[in-house]
Amino acid sequence: MPEGCGIPPEVSFSTFILSLASSAFVHLGEVPDPETGKICRNEELARNSIDVLTMLDEKIRNGLTPEESRLFRDVLYELRMKFVVRS
Repeated sequence: MPEGCGIPPEVSFSTFILSLASSAFVHLGEVPDPETGKICRNEELARNSIDVLTMLDEKIRNGLTPEESRLFRDVLYELRMKFVVRS
């Protein structure tokens, strides 16, 4: 791991949701940016994080279409293969 990058948190659905929520709070100016310590507002990025959380909520409730499921599996497979080749 590159120096100064820290240890990544455990990958779980909860940490993923909290990461998106944290980003939204930072972009709303509710908490300081963890990298700079400064309070900055960016409503467009906040809206994006909220939209991603909304989409995840809808997909969890309603499920993926067959096309979405296939795309998800294909993209994940390709990323995993690229990761193995580069590791």
